[in-house]
Order: sequence, then structure tokens, then C-alpha cells
Amino acid sequence: MSASRRPQAIADPWRRRVEGLLAGAGLRIGGERPQDPQVHDPRFFRRVMAGGSLALGESYMDGWWDAESLDGFFAAILSARLDRRMRRWGDLWLALRAWLLNLQTPRRAREVGRRHYDLGNDLYRAMLGRHMVYSCGYWADADNLDDAQAAKLDLCFRKLGLAPGMRLLDIGCGFGEALARAAERHGVEGVGITISEQQAAYARERCAGLPVEIRVQDYREAGGRFDRVLSIGMFEHVGRRNYRRFFDKVRQLLAPDGLFLLHTIGGELSTGHTDPWIGRYIFPNSMLPSAVQIARATEGRFVIEDWHNFGADYDLTLQAWRRNFDAAWPRLAPRYGERFRRMWHYYLAVSMASFRTRRNQLWQVLLSPGGVPGGWRLQR
Repeated sequence: MSASRRPQAIADPWRRRVEGLLAGAGLRIGGERPQDPQVHDPRFFRRVMAGGSLALGESYMDGWWDAESLDGFFAAILSARLDRRMRRWGDLWLALRAWLLNLQTPRRAREVGRRHYDLGNDLYRAMLGRHMVYSCGYWADADNLDDAQAAKLDLCFRKLGLAPGMRLLDIGCGFGEALARAAERHGVEGVGITISEQQAAYARERCAGLPVEIRVQDYREAGGRFDRVLSIGMFEHVGRRNYRRFFDKVRQLLAPDGLFLLHTIGGELSTGHTDPWIGRYIFPNSMLPSAVQIARATEGRFVIEDWHNFGADYDLTLQAWRRNFDAAWPRLAPRYGERFRRMWHYYLAVSMASFRTRRNQLWQVLLSPGGVPGGWRLQR
């Protein structure tokens, strides 16, 4: 065998294994459909078989492969459950680490603020639309991102029954739109807490002149008494070991006749850690709760008044974010660079596929300390 043929001969067994796996999802390397992967570097095959989901994402960031429809590629993978067949020792180490350690201590919890939410308000202004809401929109009667986000916030306020003079706490207040809208439209006073310095700066500008205070603070440090508590897209960073403490804290802050609305992504299985690539590059120390984990953590603490799932709407939200990101990329490129663009596309595409295939959900859970007298009623 000539020296020039040896690398290909070595790579062939790895390629055959990858081709066999992808065939189970109806995918063909070099195929003509938008979801078919195009491999540019033959080292891809061995790398991904050895490294699982982390290697798949990193090799994409390195430009070793592409797919015209990246979200379509992942939808096929997730529909065929190939992700479960590709778990590697790294995944087992993450599970063991999460079991032994509290990955969401106050010190560790702030890491996601620095590494993700503080990436740059220019990025989020470009991507999130007019309302700067970094969570799932409500598309039941909306046909664009801004209307879907406004509808989501108004849905939250109807569920909470906001009224003038109430005090509202927003745990993980993001860029401040929910508190500003609640104060402007419902006459409430509010406090918002976030672990992101850049989010806090933006939120203070948005809420200027309103009876709203923005604090850079971990939820465990919060104090006061509130008629209503709201948390949108923050619970994914709390962690399994801290769920009961989180709900105990909310119960402590909430008036006896108050209501708490939890808006969170949920996973189909109980786990203690996130995907290795997501944990390294997007949301460090994060994890998605399962329905069982939420129910167990609220047991004896709250009455579940309502549980609303509109996870399919997250696919539409993510598609809108990607369109906005792509449209803004020419002005973002000098600061963020091509590797970031590929990383961000990968993140958005994986997320789209997870909701499109209904592997992940979006839940709004309405909780009361002792049960609403006569029962809670709302037409959604």
C-alpha cells in the first residue's frame, strides 16, 4: 500500500461507522438534500466517533463539515434518537460530576452571566427584536417576533392577575422588558434581579422613570415581600441540587395570597447536567428540569394551579432570532468573527430541532402557596 493511500484506508472504518449511524436517521454524507451533511475534512469521522456530541459541535465550528439545513440535520438526528446512541465517556463524567458537585453554587452561577449574557448587548439587540426578550414568544395569534414576545408577556400578566399597587419580583429579569411593561400597563412596582452586568445596565435604561429597581444579585440573596413573582428563562440555570432551595426562597418572598409564574424550558428525561457542547460553549453549569423534578421540588411548598406547554412556539422564536442574526452579521462580524458565527448557528439550529421534534418543551407553571380559593381560572 502506498503512503498516499494509508490515511484514507485508516479513515474508511470510521467513515463507515458514521455512515451507518446517519443512515438510521435517513441522512447521507454528501447527499443532495438540505439536511444531508457535507464533510470537508476526512478527520471528521474518527473525531466524532471518539468525541460524541462535543466533537460534533467543535468540528462544525472548525469548518470540517456543513449542512445546508443544519436544523434539518439535527431534527433527523433527534427524531431517530441517535444522540442517545452516541453518548461517550465525557457524558458519563459530566453526569458523575453533577452528581458529586453542586454546579450552580452562587460563585458558579455567575459564570453563565459572564460567558453568555455579557457577550454584548449589540449582539442581543440585533437578534432579539424590539422588546429584547431572550425567551420563547407566544405565537398563537402572532405572525412576527415582536408581537409574539408582547403576547407572551401579556399572557404572563393575565395569569398573574396584575393590578395597580402590587409589588412584582422578576427573578432573572433579563433586559427589563417584562418589568417595564408591567409597570407601564398595570401600575405595579417591581424589582428585577439578574447575574448579568450588561443586562442590568440595559434594564436600568429601559426602566428609567418607572417604579422599578434592578439589582445584580443571585436569587439566594433576594429579600423583601412581593404580591407576585415571575421568572422567565432563568430556572434552567438553577440546577437539580438547588430546586427545593429555589422554591423555598420564592415561598419566603411571596405573600400568602400571592402567585408565582415559572416560565422554563423542560426536558423529557430527568438528568443532572446539560449536553457537553452546550455546557462548554453556550450555557455553562446549566441543565433542563424535567416535569418530575419540578413536581417533586414544589411538593409541600406550592399548589400547582396551571401547567401550560407551548414548546413548539420556541422553534418559531429561534427561527426569527436566526433571521435577525444573519441580517445583522455584516456589522457584527468584525467584533465576533467567523468561528463565533458558526458556533451561534450551531446553537440556534440544535435548539430549533430539539423543540421541533418535541424533545424539549416550554412550560409555564403557575403556583400558589396555599391554593387559590375556589380555583384559578383563565382563558388563554
